[in-house]
Amino acid sequence: MKTLFSCLSLLILVASCNNAEEKVIPVKSKKQEVVYDMYEPSEMANLMNQMYAHNLDVKNAIVLGEDIQEFPLDFLKIHTAELSDFKKRNETFESFSKLFIQAEKELYNPESALSETERFNNVVNLCISCHQTECTGPIPRIKKLLIK
Repeated sequence: MKTLFSCLSLLILVASCNNAEEKVIPVKSKKQEVVYDMYEPSEMANLMNQMYAHNLDVKNAIVLGEDIQEFPLDFLKIHTAELSDFKKRNETFESFSKLFIQAEKELYNPESALSETERFNNVVNLCISCHQTECTGPIPRIKKLLIK
């Protein structure tokens, strides 16, 4: 009886395994298209990145004792460049932007009483001061521009 029961169990087990293999239905995987919300910097953010890159070149020229070039007219767009959607122009921004342009122009003035390093650091410190009032994120990056 045990032998019959064992054989029957084995037969049922084998049959169920064979049936399981036949019942496997391949599942079609539907790949969902993922749409990413990509950050697009504002006109002002692009301008400030351009200013940073330019001032990094100026810093390197000053450190190497090379002549700096002339005031970049693109910097004047600071008064008209479109800000990010969540930002608005205010009096503080306007006053800092005017001071920034004056300091940048002074940087390129060879008749200034201040050294190029002092004039350059004045420009960078104005950037830091302005960013302390509104957009504080770039301050550590801007501080790297200072000539020590």
